[in-house]
Amino acid sequence: MTKKEASFHTGEKTVSLPIMEGTIGPSVADIRKLYGDTGMFTYDPGFTSTASCESKITYIDGDEGVLLYRGYPIDQLAEHGDFLETCYLLLYGELPTATQKADFDYRITRHTMVHEQMARFFQGFRRDAHPMAVMVASVGALSAFYHDSTNIADPVERMVASTRMIAKIPTLAAMAYKYSIGQPFVYPKNDLDYTSNFLRMCFAVPCEEYKVNPVMSRALDRFFMLHADHEQNASTSTVRLAGSSGANPFACVAAGIASLWGPAHGGANEAVLKMLAEIGTPDRIPIYIAKAKDKNDPFRLMGFGHRVYKNYDPRAKIMQRTTREVLAELGVKDDLLDVAIELERIALHDEYFIEKKLYPNIDFYSGITLKAMGLPTTMFTVLFAVARTVGWIAQWKEMIEDPGSKIGRPRQLYTGEKQRDYLPMSKR
Repeated sequence: MTKKEASFHTGEKTVSLPIMEGTIGPSVADIRKLYGDTGMFTYDPGFTSTASCESKITYIDGDEGVLLYRGYPIDQLAEHGDFLETCYLLLYGELPTATQKADFDYRITRHTMVHEQMARFFQGFRRDAHPMAVMVASVGALSAFYHDSTNIADPVERMVASTRMIAKIPTLAAMAYKYSIGQPFVYPKNDLDYTSNFLRMCFAVPCEEYKVNPVMSRALDRFFMLHADHEQNASTSTVRLAGSSGANPFACVAAGIASLWGPAHGGANEAVLKMLAEIGTPDRIPIYIAKAKDKNDPFRLMGFGHRVYKNYDPRAKIMQRTTREVLAELGVKDDLLDVAIELERIALHDEYFIEKKLYPNIDFYSGITLKAMGLPTTMFTVLFAVARTVGWIAQWKEMIEDPGSKIGRPRQLYTGEKQRDYLPMSKR
C-alpha cells in the first residue's frame, strides 16, 4: 500500500510529512519532526487545527451533528442506557454485560462517602464562597486524603482513583451546595442509584423523609450522559496537559474543574438563562433578533452555535425533550421556556441564522431544566463537572497508558524585544 505523505515547502527545502489516518474523521499531517528538519514551528492559536493526541474515546463530526462515545451515538445511549453504563463504556471501551454493570454499580456506590475530615475542610470556606471554588479546592484535596491511589504507574491504583473520583465528586458537589445554603450535609445511601443519590444529598434535610422523583432523576441522569465527554475541549486538554507531567489524577481533575469554570466553557447555560430573562416575553424576541444581527450592537444570542458543531447539536434535541418532560412533571409554566421555544423556531427559519449555521446547542435548554429542578445558577457548572469527571478520567487514563505520550510543551511565536543589555538604574 502506498504511504500517503504531505509536502512542506520552506522556500529553501521541501520535507515530507507522513499522513496519519483515523478510523473516521479528518486525516492529520504528522509534524513531529518538522522543527528538526526545517527549524520551524507551526502557528495555531487555540490549537483549532492541531491534533494534540490520538484517542479512541469520543468522536465528533461538527458538520453532520454527530457525537459518538466509543462508536455509539449519543442519542441511543441517552435513550436506552444510564449514566453509570456510559461511565463504564468510556472507561473500559465496551458496554458492560449485566454482571459487569452490577459489579461496576456496586463499586461506585460503595465509594460515594468521603473522609469525615472533609466536613471540617469545608468549614474553612466563607459561607458565600462560589461552589466551583469549593469544588476546585476539595477535589484537589482528595489526594491528601487518598494518597494510597496516587501512584499513576500502578494500573490498580489508577483504577481505584478513577472509581473514587466518579463516586465521590457528586458527594462533594452536594456538600458544596448544602454549604452554600447553610444546610447540614446529607450522607449518601447505598440503596439508591447514582443520580437519585445525588438528588437526595442535595435536597434532603434531616427533619423529614425525602422521596426522589424518578422523572427528575432520569432527567439529571440524561444531563450527565450528554456531558460525560466531548473530545479535546479546553478542560479535557487541561487535564491531559496536567497529567502529562505525572501529576496525580486528583490534581489533574481539579485543574479540569478550574478550566471548566470559565464562562466561555462551562458557564454557557447560565448565560442563556440571563439572556432569556432579559428578553422576557416572546413578543420582544424580534427586538433582540435585530440586535443580534447588528454588528455594532454588543448583544449576542447565547445558546446558539458551537465551536465544533456547524449543524444542530445532537445533544440539544435530547435536552429539549428532557426539559419538556421535567416541566410537565412539575406542572411548571415557565415563561423562559416559551421564549426559548419561540426563539428556537425563529432562529431555525431565519436566513441569517441558517447562513451562519447558528443552531441551538445543549446549553440553550439545560439551564431551564436545572432551574426547574430547583438548582441555583451557581450550581450549573458544578453539575457539568460531576458529569465530565468520567470523561476527564477516561482521557487521563488513556494518556497515561499510551507509551508514546510525552509531557506537554507547546511552542510559541516570540514577538518581544531582542536581546539587550541591562542598564543601571541611573541610566534608565
